[in-house]
Formats: sequence, structure tokens, C-alpha cells
Amino acid sequence: MKKIFLSIFMVLFLALGCFAKDIIPTQPSMEGVRTVGLYQVKDDITIYKFPDEDAQILYRVRWNKEEFFPDSIGADNFFSVFIAKKDLAYVNVVDIVDGWVEIVYDNSKGLTGWIKEDDPYKFMTWTNFYTTYGKKYGLNILKGAPSTCKDIKGSPDDLSQTISTMNMPQKIHLNLIRGNYALVSVMDLDKTPKTGYVRWRSDNGVRYFFPAIK
Repeated sequence: MKKIFLSIFMVLFLALGCFAKDIIPTQPSMEGVRTVGLYQVKDDITIYKFPDEDAQILYRVRWNKEEFFPDSIGADNFFSVFIAKKDLAYVNVVDIVDGWVEIVYDNSKGLTGWIKEDDPYKFMTWTNFYTTYGKKYGLNILKGAPSTCKDIKGSPDDLSQTISTMNMPQKIHLNLIRGNYALVSVMDLDKTPKTGYVRWRSDNGVRYFFPAIK
């Protein structure tokens, strides 16, 4: 009997742990490339098929730091960024129209729906998100990003001369965003400071870096 209770406890612990961990991009992905930014959502939201309170309700999504409902979506597919200790819960945004926000509620399938906008300041364009969190925490280069992302250029242009290269960056500080390029100051493993522009995003929206929120 004791073994049965222990087994049940371990299953529940592992199930909760799957959500308790932070959700943050670790490698480049085509998911979310057509999105315009992020929206910080509350812990209980209703997703409608259209931007109208009389429209069909697709889901009611609820969560706390231990559980997420419904299981048919799952936290990993719903959130673009989730950091429990900072109360950060962001979802991808496709559009905003007259007090309604079109979000991607299942990133794995690209499914979208509408939620009521409860605070316009909760929306951040990708540039604003990177500027806010990248300046505060720095950037991480995502695993699997093209090697050319380590090229540091003199200006935000593909044809610009490469003035240096990141080898094993210990810290990537974001100074500003210009289009698909970011002006960064890098402290490499050899302790040599390097400053210039890197490609943080492809022309079609695939992100190669992400704020190192911690």
C-alpha cells in the first residue's frame, strides 16, 4: 500500500513539475513568426472564436503556479513566456482590434482566438519586449541559431563588414534594436569587450536571440 501511495505521489509531483518549470524559448522556431508581439495574460481568461462576447467560447483557460487547465492545450503550447517567480505570463499576439486581442492559444498547432483586452499596457511589440527585458537582463543566443549570428557588424546591414565574432560570450548586453539587428556589447570568454550589430531575427521573423530573463 505504501508503494502505491508513493507511486501516486511521484506521478502527481512530476505532472506538476512539468508546469512549474519556466517556459522560455531555447532554440529558433517557426512558431510565432507571424505574430506582432506578446500580451501579458491573467490567470483566468476566456477565449472567443471572434472578437465579440456573443461569439462561440473556445476555451476558458485557468492556471496557478502548480496547475494548468485545460490539459487539451497544455502550458507548453499556450505560453510563449512563463516565469512563475516573476509572475510573468505572456502569449503570442497576432492582432489587436477595438479592445480585443487575437492570441495564439496553441503554438504547436498555430490555433488562434480572441480575448478581451483588460489593459492596453500589457501588450508589447517584439521590439519593445526585447528592449525592455534585453536591456535589463541581457540576451542569450538560442541553440541551433546560424553561426552567422555570432558575427558582429559595424552597421545594421547584411552587407556591412564583420568587425568581430562572438566565440563563447559570457554576457551579451542589449543597447538598442534597429530592425532585424541589435546593437550589443559582448564580453567574451577572453574578457575582450566587443560592440557592434548582430542579427537577432531573420527576415521572416525567426528569432535567434532571446532576453536572458532570470
